[in-house]
Amino acid sequence: MIYLDNAATTKPNLAALEKAKTYLTEQYFNPSALYKEGYTISGELKKARSVLLSKIADETAFELVFTSCGTESDNQATFGFARRGNAVTTAGEHSAIAAAFAELKNKGIAEPRFAPLEQDGRVNVEKLLALVDEKTSFVSVMHVNNELGSINDINAIAKLVKQKNPRVIFHSDGVQAYGKLPFRLAKEVDLYSISAHKLGGLKGVGGLIKRKSLTLAPYIIGGGQEAGRRSGTENVFGIQQFAFAAEEKFSTLKADFERIKTLRETLWNGLDQTIFQRLSPMDGSPYILNISAVGLRGEVLLHLANDKGLLIGTGSACSSNAKTRYSKVVLACGYNEQVADGVLRISFSSATTEAEIAEAIGILNEIGRDLRKRMQ
Repeated sequence: MIYLDNAATTKPNLAALEKAKTYLTEQYFNPSALYKEGYTISGELKKARSVLLSKIADETAFELVFTSCGTESDNQATFGFARRGNAVTTAGEHSAIAAAFAELKNKGIAEPRFAPLEQDGRVNVEKLLALVDEKTSFVSVMHVNNELGSINDINAIAKLVKQKNPRVIFHSDGVQAYGKLPFRLAKEVDLYSISAHKLGGLKGVGGLIKRKSLTLAPYIIGGGQEAGRRSGTENVFGIQQFAFAAEEKFSTLKADFERIKTLRETLWNGLDQTIFQRLSPMDGSPYILNISAVGLRGEVLLHLANDKGLLIGTGSACSSNAKTRYSKVVLACGYNEQVADGVLRISFSSATTEAEIAEAIGILNEIGRDLRKRMQ
């Protein structure tokens, strides 16, 4: 089996899993318990929080609230700060933001505004800024587009937004960027969502990085965990495994970035370009390559590839249950339905090998040519 759907989820880091196992079998105590064992676990969580936060942010200015996933983090940011006037985002956001913005309208909380995309999947910054006015309370711009891999310069965009309205709270969904891109958060970014299972962590763990000066209203209430900002007993095992996996991932981040970029280009250059069209930009995240077999159905190709042992995607796994046939992101980039129907998303991890890429090229070319012949 060749697994190239790492934007959907990654294989858990086994070394980090083994290292964290003690938090299941021995140090399984509730971090809120008052006895010393609970206090010790609370201290371990503090260390893990520091590890995860320090990789991209100044710990004197930012703090990290643990959540169950990137979707919860996006929702908490949106419903916590889009409270009045209007809220601005892009037409290329993950459904965790897009659906939350739709709910803002449904509940009469704030007017949602959507900035258009460039053809390469980045937001049109000029038009985004035109939507920001004195009534804007919240702006959310995805760091790396989860379908095309396009990179938005969120630090620069946040600075421009704040220049127009300093009261705006700026958020970014960083799920596809954390542990993959070399960057650090600027002071103009207020909130940033991350997720464990995109870099070798476990499903069920995420985080919302926030500027310390912000008052974050709890989205889940009850026991008052996470300093009252997110109730529910912390997933100590999952959090520790996330921290261990992140330590390993960040230690090779720059080397991985260059190696994966080479693999991505090798794959693209090996494909039959009379069948496949490239949608992902050259300077996007090296971890995502979006292509279209124009005139063919991407979903059919996905299943044909699966039959030959190659696992790929057609877009966001979180949108696979959507009623629409076509990727809204690809359409928002200006492509027609024929292009959008043929989309395949190939996504890599630090474990991806040259041999896997070579075999994937052969499979994709074979099934693409065969399907085209059958369609003629």
